[in-house]
Amino acid sequence: MRLPRATILVTGLMLAACSGDGQPPELRNLQPPGKGPDEFSVLPGKPLETPGDLSALPTPTPGQGNRTDQTPVANAVTALGGRPEAAAGPVPQRDSALVQHASRNGVTEGIRQMLAAEDADFRRRRGRFTQIKIARTDRYRQAYKSMLLDPYAALGKFRQMGVETPSAPPGG
Repeated sequence: MRLPRATILVTGLMLAACSGDGQPPELRNLQPPGKGPDEFSVLPGKPLETPGDLSALPTPTPGQGNRTDQTPVANAVTALGGRPEAAAGPVPQRDSALVQHASRNGVTEGIRQMLAAEDADFRRRRGRFTQIKIARTDRYRQAYKSMLLDPYAALGKFRQMGVETPSAPPGG
């Protein structure tokens, strides 16, 4: 009994869809998982407090922050041992040498926005057929495949040059 070619092709595609490289693809998916809200963009507010004197409440400021808003930058500065009130100000004198050394080759204004736009353009150009989904695909690896570094080849190259390198797990 001979199987039709279409049956063999469909069976092959189904088996290929089951393969994977062991990495959870949902961690490297560059697109939002659905049409709902992003759970990481929702911040819980600080607990509400009842003031001692209700007549001394501040005037509402529509569109501005309020007392229950989270302050992630100030919280991070405090957690790292800094002063939140100094976070928005100028660079302290004790850190000026560090900032000067880090910016010795120049500083590009708006670098984050520029890199985000370039990355989106790069993925758009590389992803002409990424909308066709037969199986789960690692879109990040697909877009940046030509830029992947082989860690074992780099380790071997450095060892040949005589650079002291740490031991690496077997593989590659």
